[in-house]
Formats: sequence, structure tokens, C-alpha cells
Amino acid sequence: MTVVSPQPSLPHEAPAEGEGAHAGPKISAFRLANGMDVVVIPDHRAPVVTHMVWYRNGSADDPRGKSGIAHFLEHLMFKGTHKHKPGEFSHLVAELGGQENAFTSYDFTAYFQRIAREHLGVMMDYEADRMTNLTLSDEVVLPERDVVMEERRMRTEADPSAQLDEALNAALFTHHAYGVPIIGWGHEIETLNRHDALDYYRRFYTPENAILVVAGDVELEEVEKLARETYGKVPARGEAPRRDRPREPEPRAERTVKLADEKVEQPSFERIYLAPSQRTAAPGEAEALEVLSHYLGGGPTSLIYRRLVLERKLAVSAGAYYYASALDDSRFYVYAVPTEDVSLHDLEAAIDDVLDELFRDGISSEDLNRSINRLIADSVYAQDSQMALARWFGAALAIGGGVEDVLGWSRRIEAVTSEDVAKATKWLNRRRAVSGYLLKDEQAA
Repeated sequence: MTVVSPQPSLPHEAPAEGEGAHAGPKISAFRLANGMDVVVIPDHRAPVVTHMVWYRNGSADDPRGKSGIAHFLEHLMFKGTHKHKPGEFSHLVAELGGQENAFTSYDFTAYFQRIAREHLGVMMDYEADRMTNLTLSDEVVLPERDVVMEERRMRTEADPSAQLDEALNAALFTHHAYGVPIIGWGHEIETLNRHDALDYYRRFYTPENAILVVAGDVELEEVEKLARETYGKVPARGEAPRRDRPREPEPRAERTVKLADEKVEQPSFERIYLAPSQRTAAPGEAEALEVLSHYLGGGPTSLIYRRLVLERKLAVSAGAYYYASALDDSRFYVYAVPTEDVSLHDLEAAIDDVLDELFRDGISSEDLNRSINRLIADSVYAQDSQMALARWFGAALAIGGGVEDVLGWSRRIEAVTSEDVAKATKWLNRRRAVSGYLLKDEQAA
């Protein structure tokens, strides 16, 4: 059970093309009578399946003052139903030699099992049961709340870099819930109770709000039959729940956040720009930002790495990445870790030098083609993972997209031009950004 924050991963909504040069598995999609969406991704290389259920709710849908409830409920979903005792589902998965877990992000919550294909129907039966029959008591809820509090202490309060990331997001998103940590604020987690969890469960855990993704050694017909026999029996509740979120106002001022701590061993610099996501960008703009992030900071051949690490010897690592897969406006990251005798102030100035070069010179045709080819190659290689395939489609549907958004990703990336990338640099405006300094205590002094 994990919190999933934005990470530098490629691709976000990627790959499997239905036909053409980047052909992948044949993807099928349909909807059950109760409103549940289903995606089937055949992959016959091994007799196993990845079975995932996604819900269109995440931490950004937490009620005001109840931050962390989406993640807390994710924990509680393993505590049993009217039909199955707490831990029975997990014990069964282990007995059958499978793996399971769950994760919560800003825009979705997902549960998955990876197991031998002959047990797929059993997984569906158990997962459909806990979609509607969860039982909770204070004897279960209160100790689990302590577990979540300890998770926050270990992952955030004991980690200065995590504390800085939390502060940076809170400064970037002053109005939108993306500024609230996925795990929640500590003082609000302490107040969460059984009634909060059940209210949230009844609101979001409905078939109309859910997506089933099955990837592996299956055929469409058998998945459709099993899905109708299990999930299809869960009664519809009506319309899917609305996700009411305020829009982040246009930023007007550059901000800097500094955090010093005696536990910091390696200082670092990070800057986050407010940028449109795949869902909020103009047509082609998100793809241009993906190409831009790869050219600027996607590995040891990228512009920022070459300038800061290889040529000027100012940093031991440097890069950039763009988080495209979000329901609302998202983030573009630039970061670097300095060499021993370089201050973060000088490192930030060097990063701005690289950005000025980018703004002035743009991207050459050669570099553009190299970036596009690498992005597409990474997506093709990633198709070897059932989990990656399932996550691409699940995440796309969870933020309001469709199967076609994933299938058309490569074509849209190939259509990006140098002019598109040049236009996308407008989002790298320091007035739209928050810069973060992670310092050792003596450096702050």
C-alpha cells in the first residue's frame, strides 16, 4: 500500500499502437451495464495476468479538512467484508503464489494482483466483493490510522528532501488540492475516523466510478464473461460522483523555499513550474512539453546534464521531467545536485544559463528527432511489462481520457516540431515557478 507522487517516468500515457510501425497488443475496451469500464490487453508470453481496479478518485478529491482520507481508505480496503475476514484476500493471493498491492495518487486509487491466469476469476470475485461490502469498526480503523501516522513520520517527517517537496508543492498550488500531500497533513490524519472512511467509500467506490484493466494471458471473451459474472452483479448507483475542484489562479510571483536540516548529507536544488497537463493543455502542447523535458533533462545526453555535469563540472547529477498525466494543471521539474564546492545559489544561476540558451537557440532538427526517437523507443521497450501496459491505460481512463489517448501517443509525439517545442518553453517562466534549496545546517548558517 503506497502513496504515488508524480515521478519522472516515461511514458506517462504511452504506447501500444493498434497498427503501424509501433504495433503492440490488440487492445479491447467495453463497458458493463452498471457503468464499469473494462480494458483487456492480451499478452501471451507467460501464463500470468495483471488484474487492476482503478477508482476515479485520489487525494485531490479529499474533502476539505479531511486530507489523507483517500490513502487511509486504501489501507482499510484490506480489512475485510461481510463475506471475507480481514486479511483473507491477501492470504489467498499469497497462497496462490501471486502478488498484490495498492496505491493512491492525486487523481486515482488503484488495487492490483499479479497471478496465474487460472485464478483471474477468483481475484475478480474478491475485488468485486470489497467494492460494495466493506465492513469497518473502530477496532480496525483506529490502529490502522496509527499505521498511517507512522508511515508519514517515516517517509516525510524523518526525510528532509520529502519535507522540502511537500513545501514546494504547497507553495506552487496555493488554491488547488495538488498542494496538499497525498498522505495528508499530520494534524488532519489524526482526526480521521470510521465515519469519514465510510462516507468517502460510499461516494467513490461504485462501478460507475471504476475501471477494470486486465493484462496478460487472456482473451477478450473470457474476460468479458468473468467480468459480467462478478463486477456486473454490483448494483449501479446512478451517475458517477462529481469531482469538484477549484482552479489554481495564474501565478504572479516567483517563490523560493529553503529547508536546512542536520540530516541532509547532500544539498540539492529543485524548481517546479506550473504547467498544463495532458488534459488541460492545448492540442499538441503536452506532447511538446514531453519532448522538451526529454531534450532538456532526460538522461546523460540531455542539454542540462551536458552543460552542468560534463562540461562545467558544477553538478554530480541534473535533469528535468514533466508530469503529463494529471486531471488538472500539472508540473514541470528541473533539478540538480551540486559538486562539493558549489553553492546552490551558483548552481541555480548555472541552470538559468542553460535555460537561457534553450530559449535563445531552441532545439535543432537533429536533437528533436533524437528526443522523439528515444521517447518512442522507451515506450516500446516498456511494453515488455504487463504492469506498465495496465498502468498506462488505467491512468488514462482515470483522468478522463480513453483508450485512444494511449493508442495515439506515439503518433502525437512524432508530430511535434521544433516550433512546438519553442512555444512550449513559455511555461518555463520563473514567475510560474517555485525554487527549492535543500541545505545542510551549516550552509544555512
